Amino acid sequence: MEWSIQQIARLTGTTSRTLRHYDDIGLLPPSRVGHNGYRYYDESALVRLQRILLLRELGLGLPQIGDVLARETSPARALETHLAWLEEEKGRLERQIRAVTSTIGSLKEGKELMAENMFDGFDHTQYKDEVEQRWGRDAYARGDAWWRGMSDAERSAWGERSSQLARDWTAAAEAGVDPASDDAQALAQRHVEWLTGIPGTPAAAPGGDVKAYVLGLAEMYVADDRFAANYGGTAGATFVRDALTVYADARL
Repeated sequence: MEWSIQQIARLTGTTSRTLRHYDDIGLLPPSRVGHNGYRYYDESALVRLQRILLLRELGLGLPQIGDVLARETSPARALETHLAWLEEEKGRLERQIRAVTSTIGSLKEGKELMAENMFDGFDHTQYKDEVEQRWGRDAYARGDAWWRGMSDAERSAWGERSSQLARDWTAAAEAGVDPASDDAQALAQRHVEWLTGIPGTPAAAPGGDVKAYVLGLAEMYVADDRFAANYGGTAGATFVRDALTVYADARL
């Protein structure tokens, strides 16, 4: 069983151009190339592509994904690990939904807020194993120390900064701003500065591949509905991705 490059692009929601790029950099070579030059992919190639797309959703750049795939000898075992992470993430989101729904209800009904219930699912330490596995213990330790070292006011200010950035992106997208324009590139610069200000991330690590990290996250914003919602949906997330791509190619 095999599929053409056009079929794969349609199934995954990606583009033939992206798949050809994956081939060019050795990340996903086709199973065979026909006499007409068309690329074809078999079942093992589809499994590899699924892993690539899953890792991109974690924010890994293509070079990092290549390293991860090179270390993994069993696709099934690797997918089992990722499935476990997805199940944990699903549970965390369900807890967040319940917490936020409860807060909304209390606010509308004028009831006293239950502080002990408001932050269920917001514990950043759940990612400890994942972060340490991908970027090392020191990366997690720096990020954890940074978060715990902030006061409540500082955490609130950081959250507002993040929210304002998302609102500005959404407004620019709705206004039809060109991703390559000065206004969009100013937003892209703010976004990269925001990312590099979070200790423990690849963008903040000395000698880290900031460009790959930014481009990986940019693709994730479009691929994952949860992140796209921060920018008004898929169209807004696509605008963010395109603007960050222009910025990364020109300045990173």
